[in-house]
Amino acid sequence: MRDNSFYMRWLPWLALALTPSLLLAQKVPFDASALLKIQRIADPQLSPDGKTVAFAVAVPDLDANKSLHSVWTVPLEGGSPRKLADLADRPRWSPDGKRIFYVSTAGDSSQIWSMNSDGSGASQATHISTEADGELVSPDGKYLVFTSSVFPECGAAGSSSFDDPCNQKHLDAEKQSKVKARLITGLLYRHWNAWEGNRRSHLLSLSLADGKVADLSPGTRDVPPFSLGGPDDYAVSPDGAEVCFSMNTDEIPAAGTNNDLFVVPIQGGRANKITGNPGADNSPVYSPDGKYLAYRSQSRPGYESDRWRLFVLERSSGKLTIPTDAIDRSVNSFTWAPDSRRLFFTVEDRGHQAIQFLSLDGGGARIAITGNNTLDDMQFTADGKTIVFTRQSGDSPAEICKAVSTGGAAIPLTHLNDALLSQYQLTSLEDFWVAGAENTQVQSFLVKPPNFDPSRKYPALLLIHGGPQGEWGQSWTYRWNAQVFAAAGYVVVMPNPRGSVGYGQKFTDDINQDWGGKPFDDLMAVTDYVEKLPYVDPDRMAAAGGSYGGYMIDWMLGHTTRFKCFVTHDGVYDLREEAQSTEELWFPMWEFGGMPWDNPEVYDKWSPSHFVKEFQTPTLVIHGELDYRIPDTQALELFTALQMRKVPSELLLFPDEGHWVLKPQNSALWYKTFLNWVDNWTKK
Repeated sequence: MRDNSFYMRWLPWLALALTPSLLLAQKVPFDASALLKIQRIADPQLSPDGKTVAFAVAVPDLDANKSLHSVWTVPLEGGSPRKLADLADRPRWSPDGKRIFYVSTAGDSSQIWSMNSDGSGASQATHISTEADGELVSPDGKYLVFTSSVFPECGAAGSSSFDDPCNQKHLDAEKQSKVKARLITGLLYRHWNAWEGNRRSHLLSLSLADGKVADLSPGTRDVPPFSLGGPDDYAVSPDGAEVCFSMNTDEIPAAGTNNDLFVVPIQGGRANKITGNPGADNSPVYSPDGKYLAYRSQSRPGYESDRWRLFVLERSSGKLTIPTDAIDRSVNSFTWAPDSRRLFFTVEDRGHQAIQFLSLDGGGARIAITGNNTLDDMQFTADGKTIVFTRQSGDSPAEICKAVSTGGAAIPLTHLNDALLSQYQLTSLEDFWVAGAENTQVQSFLVKPPNFDPSRKYPALLLIHGGPQGEWGQSWTYRWNAQVFAAAGYVVVMPNPRGSVGYGQKFTDDINQDWGGKPFDDLMAVTDYVEKLPYVDPDRMAAAGGSYGGYMIDWMLGHTTRFKCFVTHDGVYDLREEAQSTEELWFPMWEFGGMPWDNPEVYDKWSPSHFVKEFQTPTLVIHGELDYRIPDTQALELFTALQMRKVPSELLLFPDEGHWVLKPQNSALWYKTFLNWVDNWTKK
């Protein structure tokens, strides 16, 4: 009989040695169903005593076909996160740390509520007919500042009084009226996915002592203005006496980006303009000592992708400084250090976003926390020793971390998605560079399929980002998730051609009036590189893009036949018609040097609709009928052209979506239709 004692002794060790491989083999590819289970963390808010972080979580609910929002907390020293409230969002601490204010839809409308720091004792703070959102708590704890969509005619000229019965009367009349026609007398009459209507967003304040509500921005302008990105466009001074907000002052709001900053007493009164820059001034943040006001500013009017510089206004003297003027990148988010002498900020740089800081006393910017990821949402403990932030990457959704503010390793505070993601294979992003148009270096990211075998030949999927002044980088996305596409068996390529941000302002500006020129050449240079990779099958390549990426797919339809199929989502097909039907008119006016009648040669030169006779590549067209940025007629015209040219094509329309597909069931259908189409042309 064989002696098995040797094997018995070593079997446990052998099992341990094999465990990592076995666990890897047991993991499954990451798909859209997994994507729709992720808990989406956002908006960390550190308590005044620095012991607890409140944050918001959104989870898709497929059955309800919407996202469910909740507010959680986690101890700064570590421990299990705890959910405090459902149907809740945007947590904000009271100055004494005893209460958390938040936006809730627990009643029949969106209102501001508050609860004890342990989630008990919930009570409703606002009760206004036009609903409430976007709350801030004044540093003295006496006021709430929030936004509401109100009827401007309910406010008397020059008065800060808020007439809620008047607003309720107008709401009732609209609801009861059987006539739903719109009489439009000017621009801007709709935006993103909603019609402007008779209401305007106003900034209101609520006295917590007596319940009195004041309108801080009466009139016909929206406050805050339509967002150009970045932090809140309003803030409360440290003494609780004043509110600073941004408002568009252009004669025609649809045609310009001239947002200026105003200050107004928190209890209401006359608002005074404190900036006069012809470009956009946004995102005001007071220093903790109240001596300074920092904000982001663009110098070129009408150019929403101009470089955002950080300005610092000394409130007593009016002296302005630009501490980030030497940095050839746009400032995204920023915050003051507790000492009011340093500013911490983020910029997108070659697909990554670190936390940097600089001193008001002078000197260049320095890196505080970095890594192969995207960092954001900075918050400081009162002693300035610890910084809290969110961290995400191309293979990891956002989680909350902390670190020593002088630099050091990031320590995760939340692990809400660890158990879920441990079941799936996720692939790290790799980057490469090629020489594009004019021999300019162009960066791209690449994601390989799970269980990658370098001896195989894989189909490749080229993803083209929107903007066009956008970027692919080390950040997680839910709408064009590279992990889902890679798990379906594709080598996913994400180029950052001319027009992308994070490579200097000239690189971004190079796309202006050249939409199908240098960017197309850059993309073809990336394609040349990819098709020569030993593990890519050059005869099985597909390309897809949304928004400007959709435009580029439409352009490629008439300029290349090297791809087996295309997917175009919310893309621009006819430039002339797009310019005359979109809502933010400043965009085409800047990008093409005016309206079509001002610069017809540029519109005609770069319009994909002028090259229909060259269309040959099978194309899936996707669009949201509520997309007012790029109206759905662009998709209908493109699909008609493809069908009449007998090019294999399909059209997927979402009647309940705008520029983005947000509802969970729609998102699942989007991924399924997308992959079915690409599989059909690259895997048969």
